[in-house]
Amino acid sequence: MRREVARVSNKEETNEELQEERMDAIDDSGVSEVEAEMTELDNTKAELSEMEDKFLRARAEIANMSNRFKNERELLVRYRSQDLGKKLLPSIDNLERAMAIEVDDEQGASLKKGISMVLEGLQAALKDEGIEEIPTMGEAFDPNLHQAVQTIPANDEFPADTIVEVLQKGYKLHDRVLRASMVVVAQ
Repeated sequence: MRREVARVSNKEETNEELQEERMDAIDDSGVSEVEAEMTELDNTKAELSEMEDKFLRARAEIANMSNRFKNERELLVRYRSQDLGKKLLPSIDNLERAMAIEVDDEQGASLKKGISMVLEGLQAALKDEGIEEIPTMGEAFDPNLHQAVQTIPANDEFPADTIVEVLQKGYKLHDRVLRASMVVVAQ
């Protein structure tokens, strides 16, 4: 408690000394006391304005950083399945090739049914994560979604820039292409 009282009295003495120094400086310079206070007030206002400007700029920067981080988090959540989807696509291709094989006996049919169930489960899981097949057959060629590996002459059945055959299915995650469709295009 005594220390606090000593500090307060020291501050008062320091303030009084500063006030006296100001008064002496005013007397020596020939500037009136009012003019000196006005100058000091103007300086204080300028400092305040500068501090307010710095505060507003810092506040705006924090708001911008917050928005940027929020957008980045949303993108991470939206596209979190991208790497897993890319790794599963070759397995899905292999399962689809296995489904294309013709079987004659009951054992082969049973095996094919099991493969079909696994394929349907994988496709449903991918769809739940937002991964879907890119539409191709009969569609207009879009270089953003399709990769033309071969062309054939256009005719009445297939007009120019129409996809004629799909060599490998393409997939996209929401609006991002995971793998472009490899197609044959009529030209």
